[in-house]
Amino acid sequence: MELNRLEQALHTARALVMADLAAGDVAEAEIVSLVEDAVMHRRWWVEQWPEGVEYVVGLVAQDVQDALLERYGRWPLCPVCDAGDPHALDVEPELGPDPRWVCTKATVMVARVGALSGVLRR
Repeated sequence: MELNRLEQALHTARALVMADLAAGDVAEAEIVSLVEDAVMHRRWWVEQWPEGVEYVVGLVAQDVQDALLERYGRWPLCPVCDAGDPHALDVEPELGPDPRWVCTKATVMVARVGALSGVLRR
């Protein structure tokens, strides 16, 4: 795999996930390090499976979401459902290009990964 393509995919993934974290006011230093860990892990993953480069954005978003759940709680919370227990959005497709944040409860796409600033309430 061409190194530039890998680096570009990783930088794009980092930027899009950071934009979503900033949109939810959770882009603190400790959380930024979770993003860096996810990017580092996915760098190795893509080096092993170069065809997966187009899936990196969604995978980094899922990795960060999983790491946040373990340490801080659900993220990003669904801005669509007002009633009931707060729940997190999911990344779909789980392994595919053009990842989106979706509410599986309301079965609706909320935003593309990287575009939560237009829909999250502060």
